[in-house]
Amino acid sequence: MYSILIFLLLLVPELTIAEVVGKVDTKWNMLSPDDSIVVEAFDDPDIEGVACHLSRAVKGGWKGTIGLAEDPSDFSIACRQVGPIKVTKKIKDGDEVFEKRASPIFKKIHVVRFFDKKRNTLVYLVYSDKIVEGSPKNSISSVPIMPWNR
Repeated sequence: MYSILIFLLLLVPELTIAEVVGKVDTKWNMLSPDDSIVVEAFDDPDIEGVACHLSRAVKGGWKGTIGLAEDPSDFSIACRQVGPIKVTKKIKDGDEVFEKRASPIFKKIHVVRFFDKKRNTLVYLVYSDKIVEGSPKNSISSVPIMPWNR
């Protein structure tokens, strides 16, 4: 019973739920779903007024459809101020604001946040890791904290 519960907890999704904004196919597969690039949006869970868009490669085929394929470590991120900035809880450098599985067990995509105090800017970094070895591929986006007058 406990082993089933632990297995199900491993499958629990990300910290923050992302909304799919769009998707394009990149490789046609004759009898199975195509490889694609998915664009997702999520809000920073700790800082109101910041939204991020993440594009990532998704492996198709039957293994990809049932969740057994490993997605490539190809992604890009763009974060912007979309309203007045309001910090809802104490934050620290390296706080994880988004996580998504890129394989059933071993690989995850992470988005972490840093605060560049000198420039009054939030910096978001996306990268992937594996239990054994992560990928050096990464992308960043900076959000200067500005007054919001609308």
